Formats: sequence, C-alpha cells, structure tokens
Amino acid sequence: MTCGHCGSANPCTPVIHVVDDDEAMRHSLAFLLKSLGHPVECYPSAEAFLLAQPPTGPGCLVLDMRMPGMSGLDLQNALNRAGSTLGVVFISGHGDIPMVVRAMRQGAVDFLEKPFNDQRLLDLVAEALERAAGACAEAHTARLLSQRQESLTPRERDVMALVVLGKPNKVIAHELDISMKTVEAHRAHVMEKMEAGSVADLTRMLMTLQGKP
Repeated sequence: MTCGHCGSANPCTPVIHVVDDDEAMRHSLAFLLKSLGHPVECYPSAEAFLLAQPPTGPGCLVLDMRMPGMSGLDLQNALNRAGSTLGVVFISGHGDIPMVVRAMRQGAVDFLEKPFNDQRLLDLVAEALERAAGACAEAHTARLLSQRQESLTPRERDVMALVVLGKPNKVIAHELDISMKTVEAHRAHVMEKMEAGSVADLTRMLMTLQGKP
C-alpha cells in the first residue's frame, strides 16, 4: 500500500517533533500533543534534532524560538534549504516582532508566546500537519514529473517546449527544421512519456516543473 501523501511504497505516519531545551516543557508538550493521535518525538536542541535525521514525510515541528546553540529560526532556515515539508509552529517566552516576522516569512504556520492556550496549540499543529501533507504530496508529484521529463530526448524536449506555447505541428517542423511526420512522432512520445492526456495537462506539468503556480 502506497502513501496517500508522498507516494512512497509504505504509508507515511505523520510525526510531531518537539524541539525545546526546557525538559519540563518537552514532557508537557508531548503529553498534550499525543492527544492528536500521532507519534511525538522530543529533542533538547536543534542540533539533536538534526543529528537524529528524522523522517522526511508529512509531519509537524513544534519549535522553541530561542535555545542555546542553534536557534529555532536557524533550524527552520536549514530545513527550508534542505527542502523539508515539515509544518512549523514556533513557541517562545521571549519572541519579538522581527523574529516573528522572519519566522512567518520562512513559512511558519504561526507563533505562540508562552504561556499559551493548549487548544490553540493543538489547532495550529493540526493545521501544520495538513499543510505538511499537501507539501509532501506536491513534492512527490514534482519528483515524478522530473523523472518523466528526464526520460525525454533533447529533441522531444524541444518539441514539448513549442507544443506548450500552442504552436501547430507545421510551425514546430519549420522552427526545428524537421519533417511534420517527425514532429508528430516526437509529440506522441512526449505525451506518452509525460503521461499527459492533453496539451493543457502538459502545460500544467511544465509549470509545476518550473515552480510556477
């Protein structure tokens, strides 16, 4: 059975990761978050989280903003560079506006100042898990499309680029200096290899590959 989110061979179990240098807070958060029905893993520092190499499937990170050593913001930035799909909810007793703005710009779901309302945190973590599942599915789709695109020959890629611009076969043949029959063959191969049912499908696929909405 494949994962409904990322398409991996086995279903992914969403995991909630708690990173906080306060041991009592970690235990309290773990007890609360387990009520959502997902596994909860706790780490005393950002460095410990990175060393553990947690799974990259859908999940959520409840992250303390200020910690000795690597800060929560630095960890978020490192995960973004690595292409992580984890949803991030920041918590801190010492947040300030510039830090919160930076966290949100880097994709955090929200920021909660300690002490916070338990239900508010649960709601935000549920939202983060939902976002992460969507991001994981999108990343899987992009990987599949990239693999399909890599299977195209250079000439098939040339034809695909002109097809999505809406150019007819006759014009494509003229621009590439090849016969109409060759264009038709390449076009058929492109549609088959990309698993596109129409030019509109092919255009959407190419936009996804180019990172366009």
